[in-house]
Amino acid sequence: MKYPFLFAGLLGAALLCGFSGMAPKPQLRTIRARDAQHLKTFFAYSPDRLPFVSAHRGGARKGFPENCLATFENTLGQVHAILEIDPHYTRDSAIVLMHDATLDRTSTGHGKVADYTLKELQAFKLKDTEGNVTPYGIPTLDEALDWAKGKTILVLDKKDVPIEARVRKIEQHRAEAHAIVMAYSFEEAKTCYRLNKKMLMEVMFGTLEKVRAFDQTGVPWQNVVVFVSHNLGIDPAVFREIHQRGAMCMVGSSRNYDMQYAKGEIKSVDELNRKYLSIIDSGADIIEADLAIEAGTALKPLQNRTSSKALYFR
Repeated sequence: MKYPFLFAGLLGAALLCGFSGMAPKPQLRTIRARDAQHLKTFFAYSPDRLPFVSAHRGGARKGFPENCLATFENTLGQVHAILEIDPHYTRDSAIVLMHDATLDRTSTGHGKVADYTLKELQAFKLKDTEGNVTPYGIPTLDEALDWAKGKTILVLDKKDVPIEARVRKIEQHRAEAHAIVMAYSFEEAKTCYRLNKKMLMEVMFGTLEKVRAFDQTGVPWQNVVVFVSHNLGIDPAVFREIHQRGAMCMVGSSRNYDMQYAKGEIKSVDELNRKYLSIIDSGADIIEADLAIEAGTALKPLQNRTSSKALYFR
């Protein structure tokens, strides 16, 4: 052999990686937009749209905590998804990712997030959905926004961070192509649009009256994706009228099918898949799911077709 030492070194490195758990990360299934206008086109409804998942709190499961960068990677390693995340202020006005106002349920810390500085919070580790302590620390919103570029779209929930601060943070990172904000009221939607007319937002309403009232806000429908409901059995006319205005519709499964599966009321994965597909059949375009990998897997057959949206999915 011409290069025995080189071969031996490469073999040794490969064995070391294999035995030490240093295997390469799985290729991520990404959703990418070039800029804010390209993102608006992605979220604009068209009959050939490809249904996909919004991973609630990033897609937490055993071994992977809520609002954690490693969890985001695990989710995108298996399905195409956008990621819903939860920002909270620290005592020194940094913004970290944490769903609850308190630390106890999802980390090794105790008490309120707002009572700790960022440096103090960085000493804690996150817990997974089973309550097991993981090696992962509490990430900042800055870290999440930097991580998401070229990978997916983050959906920034409110918690204790007002819409003005979330818009400002996205602008600071020039992240309009890979981050959107939740607006819980028409007033918040109008505020977001006033601050940044390029920015996309997730707005929440699920009745025909609210759909028609939103027409009067002055916020263009191309700037919104509509979270219709956590409940099932929505009037099909709601989906139809939102689609006619050019926006996509999202429905949550976390309070219905995900919970029923966790309790054993839905008995099999096949049955769960049928439930997820029924949400799409009802008129939704996006499912916000706690069980994001399961929901995303159920939707994969719907993503293997010719579509004007296909160029966003890598």
